[in-house]
Amino acid sequence: MNHDIRLVIADDHEIFRDGLALMLSRQPDITLVGQANNGRELLELLETVEADVVMTDLKMPLMDGITATRTLLQRLPHIRIIALSMFDEEELIVEMLEAGAKGYLLKNADKQEIIEAINSVYEDNIFYCKQTSARLASMIVRSRFNPSRDNAPVTFTDREKEIIRLICQQFTAQEIGEKIFLSKRTVEGHRTRILEKMNVKNTAGVVVFALKNNLISEAELL
Repeated sequence: MNHDIRLVIADDHEIFRDGLALMLSRQPDITLVGQANNGRELLELLETVEADVVMTDLKMPLMDGITATRTLLQRLPHIRIIALSMFDEEELIVEMLEAGAKGYLLKNADKQEIIEAINSVYEDNIFYCKQTSARLASMIVRSRFNPSRDNAPVTFTDREKEIIRLICQQFTAQEIGEKIFLSKRTVEGHRTRILEKMNVKNTAGVVVFALKNNLISEAELL
């Protein structure tokens, strides 16, 4: 990394925005370069400051996060955008991903996940919130959002496919090992390689990738 990740936060809830800004101001390698109260302010701000990553609320006055994302990426396609969402905004999350966001977080995400998301999208990866519901995963799969569309096809061994299905069904490494007669450490090694092949960071990403690429059916998740 040649410089700190330059971050902008857009959210109309000042207390939430200030709290997030304070937390991230103490984080090495991340520099907060600006804050905005709505989508219109966000676009105006980014005419005067350079940013690498934008974290934006979905619902804001004057201009919402989805409209701002579409406009912003037309002007500055290099910027990585993370949507900030509430639990009941699944349809809006899908719209945000279709608009070009690189990931999303629920507003109750912990510090570690927030930092992981920022670093992940900065490196041009997709970040799925760890609390992604099965319903949201299915909605993403049915949407126009397809981050692996332009990538080379990924192949998996039969063993990896077996482990992918078990990961999607929420089994731990220990439980997977007991089911397929492998050590926990061996399963964890397989899991690491699977995440690398899929270019995802967590189980939620595995589920979306697996559904999108027909490695598991929705019925198998129930």
